[in-house]
Formats: sequence, C-alpha cells, structure tokens
Amino acid sequence: MRYGFTTGSCAAAAAKAAAYMLLTGREKTKITIETPKGIPYTAQILRICRKEREVSCAVEKDGGDDPDITTGALICAKVSLPQEEGSFGVGRVTKPGLDQPVGNAAINHVPREMIEREVLQVCQVLDYCGSLSVEISVPEGEHLAERTFNPRLGIVGG
Repeated sequence: MRYGFTTGSCAAAAAKAAAYMLLTGREKTKITIETPKGIPYTAQILRICRKEREVSCAVEKDGGDDPDITTGALICAKVSLPQEEGSFGVGRVTKPGLDQPVGNAAINHVPREMIEREVLQVCQVLDYCGSLSVEISVPEGEHLAERTFNPRLGIVGG
C-alpha cells in the first residue's frame, strides 16, 4: 500500500513555503516538513503568487492508496502581514462537540499545531519576530465536502 499525506500536512507545507517566500523574498518550489509521526514530507509547491505583503501557494493532496476524496485537491495557504485563519472551501463548525468550537474554521488542533510549528520554524531560522497571518483554503473544498461526513457533522462551507 502506497502511503500518502494528510490535508493538514499539505496545509503545513504550503504555509511553511509561503512564510519562507514572504520573509526572504526568494521563491521556493519544494519544502520539507515533519509529520506528527516524525515522517519527513517533501512537497512540490504550486501556484505561487508573490505580492509585497503576502505570498500564496498550493500543494496538491496525495492521499496515497487511501480512497480519499481530497486526493488531487489543491490545499492553499496565504501568509501575510495579519488577516484571518480560514478562507473559501474550508468548512466552519456549526454544531458543538467537534475538535473546534462553533464558528471556527474546521481545522483540527493537530493540523493547526503543525502549521504553527512549521511557520514558526521559518521565523526562527530567519530571526523574524513580527506576527504573520496564515489563511488556509481549498478551492474545490465546498464541492468536495458534499461527499464527506462534513454535512452530518455540522461542518458547512467546505
């Protein structure tokens, strides 16, 4: 069985690459993160868009041999000098009892921790002490979510 990587790992890789490009001004087409199990994951960085105060990019999800509906989806991150946490295609929690409170983006605590760890690692290496905003999006997320458990769990919008 061929292993793949989670949506959270893709989001963390995209966020790390965007933070690196924002803070250095240099383009990055591959980036390596460490998964919570200690497995290195090197992601190809796609759809790079660099602006003066923000950088966005994407990683194509590869779920391996797991029948994951999100395999092939672009998982996007935008890192800027501050905004919000979740954007189009990322669901919002509408019912209590999930990992995140009602109203939050449906990004569980482990992927949130991975994203934060990877972006902070870039900041530490580059001696950056300011604040950054990380926004995760999934362009086809709302459509893909219709074929997941999200609607039954009370997650709407992606």
